[in-house]
Amino acid sequence: MCGTCGCGEDDHVTYRKPNDQNAIHEHEHHHGTLVHIHQHDHEHLHDHDENHEHDHHHDHDHSHQHSDSMRTIDIQRNILSKNDLSAERNRGYFEALNIHAFNLVSSPGSGKTSILERTILEKLDAFKCFVIEGDQQTLNDAQRIEKAGAPVIQINTGNGCHLDAVMINKAVKKLNLTENCTLFIENVGNLVCPALFDLGESKRVVIISVTEGADKPAKYPNMFATAHLCLVNKTDLLPYVDFDMVQFIETAKKVNHNLEFIEISAKTGEGFEKWYSWISQQRS
Repeated sequence: MCGTCGCGEDDHVTYRKPNDQNAIHEHEHHHGTLVHIHQHDHEHLHDHDENHEHDHHHDHDHSHQHSDSMRTIDIQRNILSKNDLSAERNRGYFEALNIHAFNLVSSPGSGKTSILERTILEKLDAFKCFVIEGDQQTLNDAQRIEKAGAPVIQINTGNGCHLDAVMINKAVKKLNLTENCTLFIENVGNLVCPALFDLGESKRVVIISVTEGADKPAKYPNMFATAHLCLVNKTDLLPYVDFDMVQFIETAKKVNHNLEFIEISAKTGEGFEKWYSWISQQRS
């Protein structure tokens, strides 16, 4: 299991393009460990009756002498150290080619893929869009992105609940990014574990829909604390749901006072010009 979040690290991770029949399967073992070594003084007294060939009678005196002489040695290693190293390598590569990478994170069903579809359809050439899709299974989202027109590669994580920097490094090599492009990384739908993993992105964008609770920033503070922009999606449904926008923004600001907000609707296109303007500012 993953030593960080408990997801299955021994499952196959698959990298594939929508029409590629030769999927690449790899075992990923990226995570370090937290080790506790306890040193105890044990006195074992063994009295063997040699007259019994097959019966071994043991008298054990298990006296654990927990005294002031006992030492507890804690050896701790940053379990994210390998990920962080890979993230810095990714970041250096992106900076060298002037690639702007955006890590899109959210809970399932917030509309990440729909936002990307509209963005690609309207700004494919302007932003030179490339996409890495992260899901536990299926090529569904990658097929939608390819249909919209952007080069895309799907990472299927099996039981894994997040993307990490090593996965991104391998996917980027297969995606053949060009200079001055925009890379959108659609992370696995999860508001917990992806917050822990730096991918080497330029900015992190958290997406929430108005069909979710306004208290999400209080429930999942790490995700909102590490994000730069919050897209509030499905605003076309505001008249029909009980979502307090003012309360949501106030709660999120308590977690991260630097967080920016854009209200959008992937269905109607509301707010997308502000979203495009934000992307352009990051690219300038």
